[in-house]
Formats: sequence, structure tokens, C-alpha cells
Amino acid sequence: MFLISKFMVLLTQPLVWVGLMLVLGLLQLQRRPQAARQFFQTALVLLMLVGWLPLPNALLRALEQMHPAPKQIDPVNYAGVVVLGGATESSYVWEGHDQPALNAAAERMTVVLPLLRGQPHWKLLFTGGEGELIGGSLSEAERARRFFDQMGVPPAQLMLEDQSRNTYENAVLSARLPGVDKAQPWLLVTSAWHMPRSMAVFKKAGWNVTPWPVDYRTGLSTPWTQYSLAQGVSRWQTTLNEYLGLLSYRLLGRL
Repeated sequence: MFLISKFMVLLTQPLVWVGLMLVLGLLQLQRRPQAARQFFQTALVLLMLVGWLPLPNALLRALEQMHPAPKQIDPVNYAGVVVLGGATESSYVWEGHDQPALNAAAERMTVVLPLLRGQPHWKLLFTGGEGELIGGSLSEAERARRFFDQMGVPPAQLMLEDQSRNTYENAVLSARLPGVDKAQPWLLVTSAWHMPRSMAVFKKAGWNVTPWPVDYRTGLSTPWTQYSLAQGVSRWQTTLNEYLGLLSYRLLGRL
């Protein structure tokens, strides 16, 4: 299942589809030039549409608005905060230097720091093993440990789950850590566009979680003139991957 999911992630990359259209066009160029032109035209249209940001942003916005953060919470009632992995760069980026390397989802890591201030009874539970097909020498949990250590989080306050490879395993394996009571209230921190799937999975696994979304990629609206191939490729991959994840989790009964 893990290998299948990685293959499906490959298919959510828009440029893969553009490349596929070009390859099919080349294969048909000698025998069926008309069909080849149609494949080339499709590749060009896809490439041009990928950079138009209002469409992927609208799809992401629908996910981001499903679970707004609570206006206020009573910290006394919470056991702590669960942070989902996905905000650190790959293991090989961390090797050779002591600087933490975070990616575009860095808010998953940074937003919890002010939340922990003045709450010594809270636990910071980070969950993330190695979600890449070929992992490196450092699990994401170890990368997170190094980051939070540099940020001054006391080791006794930090709990690490280092075996999970996806959101479903985040929920299931985190509940097995010694000292974790999933029936107690926890804040759940992940990207806003990932929160619908995360909340559904954690609830299904028996967790008592309150959403604390971060890493917003959209606002109230996107100007129709916004165009960027670089951003469009990234937004479409995030969008397609998340909707595909919701569909596959629903079919598997994980939601």
C-alpha cells in the first residue's frame, strides 16, 4: 500500500502529465501525425493552465475553510499538542551541518512554540518517521528533535513517534506511545489544507482532538490575474494529492 501511494503521488504532479502527452505525441508522430498534433496541443494547454492560480487555490481554499481554529482555548484542559510531520526537508539536506532545514510547511513546527509557553504540563507529541520511498539516515522525528532542542523545548516535554509513514499511521502509532492518553483533549497541528483528512483519521482512531490549522496557502480570494508556473505546479500537486488522499482513505475505511 505504501508503494502504491507513492506511485499515486507521482501522478499528482502536473508536469508528469505534460511529459506523458509529449511522449505519446512523439510515438504517434510518424504513423498518425494528426493524433501527434493533438497530443502536443494538449500538452501545451495543460502547461499554460497549470500556472493559472485561481483554480487550484479555489480547491485548496475549500479544504482550508473546513476546520477553523478555535478563537480561544482553556490550556488547563489540554494534555498537549500533536504535530504532524511534513515540515522538514529530506534527511540528506540535514546531513553535513547543524542548521535546521524546514520547508514551505514550516509553520507546523514554529506555531507550537508560543503555544507551549507557560504550559509546562503540556506534552509536545511529534509524529513522523520517514515518508519518502528511500529514506535517509535521520527520521523526521529525529530532525524534529534537533529543531525543538535548538528552540529550547525541554526534552521532558517532547514525545516522538518515529515509525509512521502517513497520516493514518500518525494517528494509530502515536496512540501507542507510553504515557499517551488519546481520550484526553489534544490540539492537532497540521497544514490547514491537510486538516480535514487529519481530523477525520484521528477521530476515527479514537483521539479527542481540536484542530489548530496552520500553513495556509490561500486567502479569501485569488486575483484572476495571478499566474506562475512554479507556484502552479506546487499548488496543483498539493491539491491533487490531498483530494486523492481523502478519496483513498474513504475507500479504505480510514475516515
